Amino acid sequence: MLLEVAGFLAGLALLLVGADRTIDAAAELALYYGVPAFFIGVTVISIGTSIPEMTTSIYASVYGAGDLLVGNIVGSETAQITLAIGVVAFIARIEAERRNVLVYGGAMILAMVIMILVLEDGEIIRSEGALMMLAYVAFIHDLYSNEGGGEVTKEVAEEQTPPQRAIPWIVAGIALVVVGGYLMVTNGIAIARLLGIPEFLVGLLTGLGTTAPEIAVAGLAARRGEAGISVGSLLGSNITDPVFSLGIGALVADVAVTNSQTVFVSTGYMLAVSLAVLGLMYWQRGIDRRGAVVCVLLYLPSFVLF
Repeated sequence: MLLEVAGFLAGLALLLVGADRTIDAAAELALYYGVPAFFIGVTVISIGTSIPEMTTSIYASVYGAGDLLVGNIVGSETAQITLAIGVVAFIARIEAERRNVLVYGGAMILAMVIMILVLEDGEIIRSEGALMMLAYVAFIHDLYSNEGGGEVTKEVAEEQTPPQRAIPWIVAGIALVVVGGYLMVTNGIAIARLLGIPEFLVGLLTGLGTTAPEIAVAGLAARRGEAGISVGSLLGSNITDPVFSLGIGALVADVAVTNSQTVFVSTGYMLAVSLAVLGLMYWQRGIDRRGAVVCVLLYLPSFVLF
C-alpha cells in the first residue's frame, strides 16, 4: 500500500514538474514569434497546463479505467473554474473584459455541454473522440485567424528564449509528464482497488492535483499584472479538457463509465458552477476577493456528489 501511495505521489510530482517546464518553454517560444498575451493564455498556456489531464486520459483509457478518466476531467474542470479562480483572485483581482468572458466563457460552456452529451449513454467511442478533438482544432484555428500571431521586431525577439533553446525544454517536459502520468494512473487504480474506493472519486482527487499547474501559472500571471495570460489560461484550460483531453483518451480506446448516475450529477454540478462563476465574472468585469470566497465555497460540494 505504501509503495502504491509513493508511486502515485511521485507520478503527480513528475506531472507537475514536467508541465511547468513545458509551459515556460512553450510560452517563451510563442512570445518569440509575437503572439498576443490573451492568445498565449487561451492556447499555449492552457494546452500546456492541460498536458497532465491529456496524459492521464491516455493512460486511463489504455488500462480501461473509464471512471478514473472521466472523474479526472470533471474534477479538473470543477476545480479550475471554482478553486483555481478563487485562489488566483485572492492573490490579485482578476480583470476580465466582458467580451472575452462572453466569447471564451461561451466556448467553455459549449465544450462542457459536448462532454455531457457524449457521456449520456455511458460510453465514448473512438469516432466521438476524434470529432471532439477536431472541434477543438477548429476552435483554435478560428481563434488564430481572428486574434493570432503578428509581426515581432528583432529587438523584442532577441529578448525571448530562441527556439533552439525552448524546444529541448518542451521535449524534456513532455517526457516527464508521460512518465508521471503512467505512475499516477497505475498506482491510483491500485489504491482504489485496495481501499475499495470508487475509481471515479480517485479521478476527482487526481483532477484536483492536476489543476495545480493552472493555479500556479494563473496566480503568477495575476500577481505580475498579466491579466491576459491569467484569465486566458483558466478559461482556455476549461475549453481544452472537456473536448481535447477527454477526446484524446477516447481516441486511444473506447471509454466506458460504470456509474452513469454519478457522472450525470457531477457533470451537472460542474456545468452549474461554471455558469455561476462566469456570470459573476461578467457582472464584476472580473473576480475580486469577495467573489473569490464564493468561488472556493462552490468547489466544496463537488466531493459529496459522487
